[in-house]
Amino acid sequence: MKEIVVVAMSGGVDSSVAAALLQEEGYRVIGMTLKTWGPELCDTVPKTQTCCSTGDIEDARSVAHRLGIPFYVVEASVPFKAQVMDYFVQTTTHGLTPNPCVVCNRKIKCGILLAKAKALGARWVATGHYARTGWDAVRGRHFLRQAVDEGKDQSYVLYQLTQEQLASLLLPLGEKSKAQVRELAKRSGLKVAEKPESMELCFIPDGDTKGFLKERAPEAFVPGEIVNRQGKFLGIHQGIGAYTVGQRRGLGVASPRPLYVLEVDPLTRRVIVGNEEELKASFCEVADCAWVSIGGLTGPTAASVKIRYRSAKIPAELVPEGEKVRVRFLEPVEGGVSPGQAAVFYDGEFVLGGGWIARSS
Repeated sequence: MKEIVVVAMSGGVDSSVAAALLQEEGYRVIGMTLKTWGPELCDTVPKTQTCCSTGDIEDARSVAHRLGIPFYVVEASVPFKAQVMDYFVQTTTHGLTPNPCVVCNRKIKCGILLAKAKALGARWVATGHYARTGWDAVRGRHFLRQAVDEGKDQSYVLYQLTQEQLASLLLPLGEKSKAQVRELAKRSGLKVAEKPESMELCFIPDGDTKGFLKERAPEAFVPGEIVNRQGKFLGIHQGIGAYTVGQRRGLGVASPRPLYVLEVDPLTRRVIVGNEEELKASFCEVADCAWVSIGGLTGPTAASVKIRYRSAKIPAELVPEGEKVRVRFLEPVEGGVSPGQAAVFYDGEFVLGGGWIARSS
């Protein structure tokens, strides 16, 4: 009997082609869309702005019909709000820069999806992410590897996946480029072949992050002091929820040299600013580490590190310090390192692991 795979279908071109490719390979494909929003958003957001809207569910259903595969919509708005949206709000109010996609991939897309797949008797789950997985017989672990198309690689946002999740995950697009994926969609007659990608956070489709946060955490928008490293008063800010490390625009402080946000202090509600040289970081401390291709560090380890989704890999040394990892950059990092973001460790193309940036200097 052919193996069953449940494909997370968002209504976009990537997940649609993932389903088509797996069907061509002989799998029994089941399409599944996780409905992550309540009706107040699903019914009002234009489908061209984001994923997960009512229009996107209709697109996913249309693709499933075209492929002749079963299709289900699974209600996931309650856990999505509790584990992703609330995390985003709470992290921001604590002066950190969150990365909700990392949390969503582990707890919602692969967490809920895998549970539903098992209930349907499926051996596999699949997504349209650009990354690769496999089995390392020497280390006895499932690995995560960056995509062939490095410009589309999404291994960074998958670093928290567990060994159990990786063991059941298929990523059909890992060996393909975006151009190839769109061409495959055209050949398969999929109506989403030219559908644009969603660029904003799925739950903030209009890009108005400040407005989203103000509504849910007004306490993060109480004005406070803008100071320099020496504590000198420079101005008044709009609330710590409006600032992130490395930010230059919107400070409202006159200065002969450009100023950047160096730190957001939630205890004093101060925004600390400084010049570009002060923004450089020589190390960062990483907490809550998850290990993928290795079981953990046994000593100082050479690696390359991504400190944000679209950043280049930075040569570094990883030093275990109890339950945390100290990342020592071989050259000072320009542009700042934002606490709250994920730091993901690589050995070449392979993801060693990663964690949340707790502080930097």
